[in-house]
Amino acid sequence: MKPALVFDWNGTLLDDTYALLETTNVILDRFGRPSIDIKTFRDRCDVPLSLLYLSLGMSREEIEAMERDDGALFHDLYEPLAAKADLREGARRVLEIARRQSALLIILSNHIVAPLQSQLRRLGVDHYITDVLAFESRATQYKSMSKGERLRLYMQRYDLKPASTFIIGDMPVETDIARNLGLTSISITGGFVSTSRLQAARPDYTINNHHELLPILQSRGYFSEC
Repeated sequence: MKPALVFDWNGTLLDDTYALLETTNVILDRFGRPSIDIKTFRDRCDVPLSLLYLSLGMSREEIEAMERDDGALFHDLYEPLAAKADLREGARRVLEIARRQSALLIILSNHIVAPLQSQLRRLGVDHYITDVLAFESRATQYKSMSKGERLRLYMQRYDLKPASTFIIGDMPVETDIARNLGLTSISITGGFVSTSRLQAARPDYTINNHHELLPILQSRGYFSEC
């Protein structure tokens, strides 16, 4: 049986951590709050991002103001920065190998489908991806189905077996999803949260870049000829 590789997008495949940090600091400045460094960002980052802003001292009223017009303030700041981001180290090679091996490649994201697909085309990897599971629009972001529920229904629909499904992400939420659905969890450092926070969630594996993913898959009986 071929494996299903479920990748988070932001901070996992796309190297956009500093794009989000810069976006966060511009928003903090607009509301009269001090900027933060990368360590503070990784210690506090959470989803939905309103949890991050609350932890940094913004009021609920300020967050509501920021989220008006379907979060236009955030998206209009973030998207031009993300448009300059590259894939993380080793990601392109893993996608190429996995596709050659006929593995399912699924992106499971809290981002929005259309801009995510645009990024895939910009980076020239859209043809590797089997499906993108994400929010339908800015208006529904964080308001409709959770990542875990979206993946559960997808696995049910396509009869994906938990034993051959791996989820790779840069936040504890992916480890939680894996635990709930019986999947293998692989956390990647260097994304949106600190290594200590990733380890506290107790993933099955921790990697520092995507080159380290292939040996894990091979140890589980996949891609042995690569």
